Amino acid sequence: MTISDHILVIDDDPEICQLVNDFFQKNGFQVTSIPSSKGLQDALDRQKVDLIVLDLMLPDEDGLVVCRNLRSRSNIPVIILSARGEEMDRIIGLEMGADDYLPKPFHPRELLARVKSVLRRTRAAPEEVDEDDSHAFYRFAGWTLDVATRQLYSSRNEKIFLSGGEFSLLRVFLNHPNRVLTRDQLLAFSHGREIEPYDRTIDMQISRLRRRLNDDPKSPELIKTVRSLGYVFSARVERTDSKS
Repeated sequence: MTISDHILVIDDDPEICQLVNDFFQKNGFQVTSIPSSKGLQDALDRQKVDLIVLDLMLPDEDGLVVCRNLRSRSNIPVIILSARGEEMDRIIGLEMGADDYLPKPFHPRELLARVKSVLRRTRAAPEEVDEDDSHAFYRFAGWTLDVATRQLYSSRNEKIFLSGGEFSLLRVFLNHPNRVLTRDQLLAFSHGREIEPYDRTIDMQISRLRRRLNDDPKSPELIKTVRSLGYVFSARVERTDSKS
């Protein structure tokens, strides 16, 4: 984290916005708050945003739709806030491309910890990943991943935006092709922590990554499930120093 880290809070509750603003500014962050999705694009155009804290229950648009639309055009990390604490909301939020999920009410210190964690894992090379690949290009099954820009390109050179979690997970797979990786290993390698009981983060990100890669979940060709063990990335992977 640097003092220039800029957090954009999208929430129509002025008390929450003030709480987050005061607490995060005391901890070295710059904070901008907007009450709805209407001002999102203007906020992104005005200055660089490092992370978005997004409430699900916005007055003008469903936060899940905002998250999905944002993810379709941007890699900015997103942490979802919601007064609805059901597991299904958390799962759907992760499927839409969020990097983390925090139910309301929350303590600002916990949100700060989540923000630092997401920023850390979206910026740092994942554990067990070759740190010398920071400028590499990976090619597999017609796809190309540019590690430096964190962009994925299709065989027709279409740009596919990945969330921080999706990028880290794909990078782990590309560093370990044709090797069975357990959920514990995938979570540790891509998120830097051990799996928690009933933690479905990896399964949700696998599902999202399959959709990005057009990998049929009913009969996947790239990311295959190994019953009772984990997952295996079954494509041939080439690593080069240039995109062409």
